[in-house]
Amino acid sequence: MLQDRKALLTGFGVGVALMYFLDPERGRRRRALVRDRIAHGARLTRDAAGATSRDLTQRASGIAASVRGKFNHAAVDDEILVERARARLGRLISHPRAVTITAEDGMLTLSGPILQREVMPLIDALERVNGVRGVLNELEIHKHAGSTPALQGGRSRPAPMSDFMQRHWSPSTRLLAGGGGLALTAIGSARRTLPGALVAGAGIAMLARAAANVEMRRLTGIGGKRRAVDVQKTITIDAPIGDVFAFWSAYENFPLFMSRVLDVCPATREGQSRWTVAGPAGIPVQFDAEVTAFEPDQSLGWRTIDGSTVAHAGLVRFEPVSDDQTRVHIRMSYNPPGGWIGHGIAAAFGVDPKMSLDADLLRMKTLVETGRPPHDAAQRETGLQL
Repeated sequence: MLQDRKALLTGFGVGVALMYFLDPERGRRRRALVRDRIAHGARLTRDAAGATSRDLTQRASGIAASVRGKFNHAAVDDEILVERARARLGRLISHPRAVTITAEDGMLTLSGPILQREVMPLIDALERVNGVRGVLNELEIHKHAGSTPALQGGRSRPAPMSDFMQRHWSPSTRLLAGGGGLALTAIGSARRTLPGALVAGAGIAMLARAAANVEMRRLTGIGGKRRAVDVQKTITIDAPIGDVFAFWSAYENFPLFMSRVLDVCPATREGQSRWTVAGPAGIPVQFDAEVTAFEPDQSLGWRTIDGSTVAHAGLVRFEPVSDDQTRVHIRMSYNPPGGWIGHGIAAAFGVDPKMSLDADLLRMKTLVETGRPPHDAAQRETGLQL
């Protein structure tokens, strides 16, 4: 009986897939999209494998050179020693040009003004440089920059962080974390207990962090505000910059070219608008937005107000190419429920703003250039606002 049910479900699934991909009207486009995604995934995999291979090779060479340096006690030329030391300054102190370094028989001498909090980290780092026998401190130590000319401006250097604490992980770190996450997931899944579930959950989180290469707060949407997913697009429109800006500044036009924007109307407060968009499974989602930048024929910015279901922000810049041509640069960030993971789930159900924005911009280009709303916009009967 169980085998019959499995066979029935398998046959049903195959039938649904065949109907989806062999549909007379949309089947060709769906098959093309699948081919494009497979090709895109293969290219990303190939590029990632190449980057990881190069990173591992360079790290191995660096480790080998460091080990050889530890056991190589041969004297190092003083000029080379100074260059090695100066290469460290930019990552350690806020005013590297203010410090003078000289070397004699492997002994470094430091002079020049420096902030007090930067002295010990600098000396500790230079003492570990290969070939350095010692460091002589003749620095002018200042608790504050005050009126010292050489200590004006500059930028504080953050303390060195391990790869796992950085915002973006290197290919080698991603490979290591992904392998560890996969191992934890397998170990936790084999134990059907609460501790096992926690271990598996930690493994899945580590695996997702390594695969996405974004911070955990952006990955989960917790504390990420409006920056879980970033989108940047550029398109050139055959129309004067004044007409293009007027079109974008009239937000009532958005349902005419954006397939998922159902309605835009003024909100209760001045300067705000209320948007209704189609979410997963076509479920309407509402949010209020406010204008953050408005420079005629130059830029237009907006962001959702606090508490919106899908927090996001955007900035559009307009650049004249000629009297009858305008280049539009769009930058948008949004934070769906569940963050980057929620974005991936929504994309699996066909709701991917990063992909749909390409088609929306092409509709917008056609609409501005011809004045005719495309047939697949959310609304077609509303008049064009310019």
